[in-house]
Amino acid sequence: MSVQYRLLRLLRDHGPQSRAQLLDRLGVPRPRVLAELDRLVAAGRILEAGPAASRGGRRSTLVDLHPGVRFAAVDLGASSLDIEITDGRLEPVTSHTEPCDIRSGASTVLDRVSELLGKMRGQGHFSQLDAIGIGLPGPVSFRDGVPVSPPIMPGWDRYPVRDVLAREHGCPVVVDNDVNIMALGEQHSGVARAVADPLFVKIGSGIGCGVQVHGEIYRGTGGCAGDIGHIQVDPEGPLCSCGNVGCLEAFFGGVALARDATAAARSGQSQPLVARLAEAGVLTAKDVADCAAAGDAVCVALIRAGGRRVGQVLAGLVSFMNPSMIVIGGGLAGLGHVLLAEIRSVVYQRSLPLATGNLPIVMSELGSRAGVVGAAVLASELAYGSPL
Repeated sequence: MSVQYRLLRLLRDHGPQSRAQLLDRLGVPRPRVLAELDRLVAAGRILEAGPAASRGGRRSTLVDLHPGVRFAAVDLGASSLDIEITDGRLEPVTSHTEPCDIRSGASTVLDRVSELLGKMRGQGHFSQLDAIGIGLPGPVSFRDGVPVSPPIMPGWDRYPVRDVLAREHGCPVVVDNDVNIMALGEQHSGVARAVADPLFVKIGSGIGCGVQVHGEIYRGTGGCAGDIGHIQVDPEGPLCSCGNVGCLEAFFGGVALARDATAAARSGQSQPLVARLAEAGVLTAKDVADCAAAGDAVCVALIRAGGRRVGQVLAGLVSFMNPSMIVIGGGLAGLGHVLLAEIRSVVYQRSLPLATGNLPIVMSELGSRAGVVGAAVLASELAYGSPL
């Protein structure tokens, strides 16, 4: 890693530092560090921020990131769009959330992203972006910055997301799978802080897993590592959106849960679901969560059945990878303790004691912000010179 990247990352994660502190932390020869600091000051990326606390003798000067540094973090889900503008330390400056149908196509969705960024610029939240990080709900070629055959994103295959946004906004852009950016966010400032080998499991419309090894996202050769939603759990199961049958995602996730809840309502198994279907015309995972919280046995059973399927797949991953933590996030994390308890029960029962003896399985701490936090981390890594 370059000295520049290490310097900027230290200032990002630990705030203003004296030159003496930077020298201590970096362990790089003094002339090299001081020369790099001078270059960064001249480039307008850092500035002097007043005197540091005395360590005896002459007081050192604090160095900090330039207050005008701005990153745009974009988290696209199957049905939502979240944008956050952050400063160089990844503190939010402004944010926006709205419904968004990913099936409306790449041009439509990215035009809306650019429109919102333009409004934020017009409101004075930034004059120029230093980098943009964006997560997409499907397989991504990280090297090329394009989605590849995404099952729930018609019209997006090989669309040049990175190049289009870079041309539109005049800054570098990095594109990744939405689960990977959530994993990065949770590790940077969530429950997985300082955890080297966590797994982040997103349970939303579908199911995916962000895999981290020694603190780094593992993407695999083609960029599709962690796509656990399409692991087959039953060869006689229902048809999945990917075209195969019996995938985990075909059994559980927002779409599958809404399907099963609707079937339970139409068959009269759950009177609370019958009433909600009659009132709204459709059922969602939130209806299942609400009815389960109110004690409806059918909804509790649906959540437990889904949790068992997820636990079955995760037990295999635990035996294979021996992670240090499993974090459950995404929209269906709101199903709460019933879901978490079922996942824990299956994983702890089916995996070897050596792998689970010190394995926390916990809910996301950042919740719906995990994606934008991770996208901002990725944008800063790009801007600060990490060899992504």
